[in-house]
Parts: sequence; C-alpha cells; structure tokens
Amino acid sequence: MALELPGAHRSTGLVDVLDRVLDKGLVVAGDIKVSLAEVELLTIRIRLMICSIDKAEAIGLDWWKYDRHLSPGREQVMQENLELREQLRLLERQLASVTRASRRRSRSVGSGRD
Repeated sequence: MALELPGAHRSTGLVDVLDRVLDKGLVVAGDIKVSLAEVELLTIRIRLMICSIDKAEAIGLDWWKYDRHLSPGREQVMQENLELREQLRLLERQLASVTRASRRRSRSVGSGRD
C-alpha cells in the first residue's frame, strides 16, 4: 500500500503545467485605457510572454543578449571590438603602402637593368 502525501498530486500537476507552459509558451495580451469624460488620457499596452529561453531563441527572441542592463560586460566588449577594427584598418593601410612601395622599388630595379 503506497502512502500519498497531502497535496502531492496537486504539485505534480503544477509541475506538468509549468513544464508545458515553458515548452510551448504562453502569451497574455491586454490593453488598459484611462479615459475621462470619453476622452482617452492614457493607453497602456501589455504583452507578456512566458516560455523557456530555448523556446524564445527558437522563435527569434533574444533581446536579453543585447540589453546593456542584462549583459553589463557587453558594452566593454563592443568598445574593444571597435578599437580592434580601427587597429585592423590602420594595419591594412600600412600594409598597402608598404606593398605599393615594394612594387615601385622592384619596377625601378627592373627598369634599371634594361
């Protein structure tokens, strides 16, 4: 004879519901309008989506990756990235000028032999 704890069935049901919501997703949408004498003063649109991170990424939602409040080190990485790109441009310019100078020298040496 198996003993069941009170509320054990309910918590299992809650876990199943939560698992399904996170797997499939749940969207709650609504509008709140504040009016005075039939004149709309304020409208608040509420859109709430509850799902797992994997599900959100699968449907193309990944805003938290780019939010500076949720990814505090991101701005520093972006700044370093910009600095590295600028250094790369400078090195490419220097390489191009060295290559041009080298070609000029080889042409002048080649024309001097004639």
